[in-house]
Amino acid sequence: MSDHPVPRKRVRASDEERDAVLSVLQQAHAAGRLSVEELGERQDLALQIRYTDEVSDLVEDLPEGSHLLPTLGAAGAPSPSVRSAVPPPVAASPESVSMSVMSGKTVDIAPGTVLYRNFAWWGGDDIYLGDAMGPGVVITLELHCIMAGHNIYVPEGVRVIDESLAIMAGNDVDGEAKGDGSNGTLVIKGFLWWAGSDVKLQRQQRN
Repeated sequence: MSDHPVPRKRVRASDEERDAVLSVLQQAHAAGRLSVEELGERQDLALQIRYTDEVSDLVEDLPEGSHLLPTLGAAGAPSPSVRSAVPPPVAASPESVSMSVMSGKTVDIAPGTVLYRNFAWWGGDDIYLGDAMGPGVVITLELHCIMAGHNIYVPEGVRVIDESLAIMAGNDVDGEAKGDGSNGTLVIKGFLWWAGSDVKLQRQQRN
């Protein structure tokens, strides 16, 4: 029998698990554990996570991320019973879904929303996040657009991360809307074809 240990199989990380890390980082920043610069650095690394065993380096020094760490055995090694380094969130916040076909509407994202999905074809909405964003908040907009696009309004201090797949298209983030993450993080995903959304600064609170 070989004395060499059998290497453990690595498990690929999912979008849900990467989003869970982003949420922990925002909570830690809101609690004063991470500076704005540290928050941005770790968010960039979180978006590049490929395997679940890469999570620990980003959250092991943060109490808010203790539930994302693998269970440790007596020798300090991950327990064989642990199948993934990141369990699903204990309590998921509300999700919203809508469709815009040759039309548009005003959408106010409600506080507590973590995911908003929309399919737009020859249309687009005015999406306001002023009530939903805040320190420690991470919201994902999954926007699939074909010859369409939205106007997205964010308050000051929101970091905007664009992960959309675009063909002859793209999203545009105004310079004024590029915050430092002190007021939350907005992640934009989706497929764009001859389409794109504009992210703008929401200057006034809506009634």
